[in-house]
Amino acid sequence: MTASFPAAARELLRNAQLRRNVAHATDVIRHKRDRVVEEREDWQELRDAGSAIRQHVLENLDSYLLQFEEACSAAGGQVHWARDAAEANRIALAILSSREVREVIKIKSMTTEEIGLNAALEARGISAIETDLAELIVQLGHDVPSHIVVPALHKNRQQIRELFLREMGLDQLGDTAEDLTAAARAWLRRRFLTARAAISGANFLIAETGGVAIVESEGNGRMCLTLPPLLITIAGIEKVIPSFRDLEVFLQTLPRSATGERMNPYNSIWTGTTGADGPQEFHVILLDNGRSRILADSESRQTLKCIRCGACQNVCPVYRQTGGHAYGSVYGGPIGAILTPQLHNLEQGASLPYASSLCGACYEVCPVKIDIPEVLIHLRSEIVAREQHTIGGMLGPWNLGMQAAARIFASGERMETAQKLGRAIQRPFAGTSGTIESLPFLLSGWTQSRDLRPIPQESFRAWWARRGKEES
Repeated sequence: MTASFPAAARELLRNAQLRRNVAHATDVIRHKRDRVVEEREDWQELRDAGSAIRQHVLENLDSYLLQFEEACSAAGGQVHWARDAAEANRIALAILSSREVREVIKIKSMTTEEIGLNAALEARGISAIETDLAELIVQLGHDVPSHIVVPALHKNRQQIRELFLREMGLDQLGDTAEDLTAAARAWLRRRFLTARAAISGANFLIAETGGVAIVESEGNGRMCLTLPPLLITIAGIEKVIPSFRDLEVFLQTLPRSATGERMNPYNSIWTGTTGADGPQEFHVILLDNGRSRILADSESRQTLKCIRCGACQNVCPVYRQTGGHAYGSVYGGPIGAILTPQLHNLEQGASLPYASSLCGACYEVCPVKIDIPEVLIHLRSEIVAREQHTIGGMLGPWNLGMQAAARIFASGERMETAQKLGRAIQRPFAGTSGTIESLPFLLSGWTQSRDLRPIPQESFRAWWARRGKEES
């Protein structure tokens, strides 16, 4: 991450076109979701079931991962364990280099974005081609994703048309969705037919069978899974579910929450290798990269229940104004505000837990009932506790201010004295409208976006005491 959320958000708020694109896209997805969710009388029961399955997995993650490894290996797959992003990239590079692969096709994967796989491949002379339409748009534009499900949500059709004309070397191109899709399909066709390796993420890892499940809307994933002879799947360790039957719940809640569809057009499940059908060599890289640390925290463990539907982003009033780039991470929005700092042990993204109004809309739409506001508050307390153990934190203006406020609020006499002092200090800043519109120094952050009511000339305590004297 290169900038704090407030600094990045302030810059993006000036981009009116981006804000219109994000607002339009999230409105469309949210309204579609609401319609298909209302069709299900058992929606809350499905949420409860999904939450229970994911919670059960987290409480027994070690045994389910070992079960998956055993079943996948028995089916012809090869399972690798990666402590962090660097190790996951080294494993993938070793596999590809030993087969002299110079180009790979990729299924949309937030996990590979998380570990910076494309950059690692490029550094070793291996081209990675994104085959998901939105990911392709991001890649051709030398951009980064702004949404978990719709990575190019911040672009409109005209911007995409101009990008395709420039990057694909086209002479002419319409601006309808059909025109853009046809151009992407033609551009990718040779890559599908000639690629010797594919890389995917995973929506779910099935412990019972050793199978991997991918859900998608375009069919590009199906092409990647069936044509190349080598397939590498990189998945976070939390993606495992106990049994094939558990998919019954998630294949109903995930598409409704993610894109407002009753079901995904393509649901692919593959297990190991099978004769001459599909990949002849299959590897799974199980990625930790901070997840074990999150699992060990009983308060924030529920973060790992996430099934990456993006519903929380679509309803978040903060994300709606800034888009995903302000979060400085592949994971934006409410889930990114709690996941990113934890993946980095609060050493990066410390401003993200404050990028929320705590309105609770994210919890209401989450298909696995992650209480994001609860985790946000927990992380805020962790950040404050860390800062208080540093010299800069102890002597920082906010910590000193809060310590002073605590002493003032602990005494009625001190409180009255502070109110009298505040009334005198506020006079130069009180506007003719009766409100304080601008404050100096650190306090200016509050009045940049809102007006402040001045301290009343008579406090409640003083009024109450006067009232008692008058009645007596």
